[in-house]
Amino acid sequence: MTLDTVSSARAFGGEQRVYRHASAATGTEMEFAAFLPAEALRGEACPTLFYLSGLTCTWENATAKAGYQRLAAEYGLILIAPDTSPRGEGVANDAAYDLGQGAGFYIDATEAPWAPHFAMESYVARELFDLISAELPVWEGAVGVTGHSMGGHGALTLAMKHPDRFRSVSAFAPIVNPLDCPWGEKAFTAYLGADRAAWAAHDACHLVEHTGWSGDILIDQGTADGFLDEQLKPWNFERACRKSGVDLTLRMQGGYDHSYYFISTFLADHVAWHAARLTG
Repeated sequence: MTLDTVSSARAFGGEQRVYRHASAATGTEMEFAAFLPAEALRGEACPTLFYLSGLTCTWENATAKAGYQRLAAEYGLILIAPDTSPRGEGVANDAAYDLGQGAGFYIDATEAPWAPHFAMESYVARELFDLISAELPVWEGAVGVTGHSMGGHGALTLAMKHPDRFRSVSAFAPIVNPLDCPWGEKAFTAYLGADRAAWAAHDACHLVEHTGWSGDILIDQGTADGFLDEQLKPWNFERACRKSGVDLTLRMQGGYDHSYYFISTFLADHVAWHAARLTG
């Protein structure tokens, strides 16, 4: 598989790159951002962290707003920021912000018109994972995943479904219980059909109770987040982790909202947290 370099810029001794490639999983061209620290540029194997973005985002939101380059350089981490959905001519879309392009939910759709291209679980956890492992100096067995909102849902569910691939997991304001929130109900009905039993395999609360997680989990959530009560409901996940004996640190951050101001405030804690678990 060929990686085409879209852009590259020096940052903190490393390089912030954007790549494009033809994806077999989505049947489209896909772009992703990759920060390579100085160690990676020298060809040294580096621990790697995936950052999964939320609704309406592309790889650019985290790359431009989160400030992760300085942190990734400090810890010698490769940081991979995929897109949130397939895009382009012939790819199904919806006028609403919470469905279609920009709203892939990190699942593989089974329903028309989404199924031909919306295979974001297969793309992120299999194809892109294998691609960066082959093309970049990724330290085998030292890959973590984090994400925001819809991307937090993706981080939690992909880690629990693919523990052979992801060694550490954290999230910012994640959608933890899509079976019980409007965003999840809308997207899962469209992508997976009306059978709610099929949705459970993509719900973090269900997964942590029935699949579990061998490590610990860090979640930051702002108390002034306008989506907290209706869409996010972190207490549901806290209750499920307690029931299954999974070590969860849920930090309710007073006065913080759902924006990148919130993420950038606590990102250093998450990067350090992953670095300790990926290199320890």
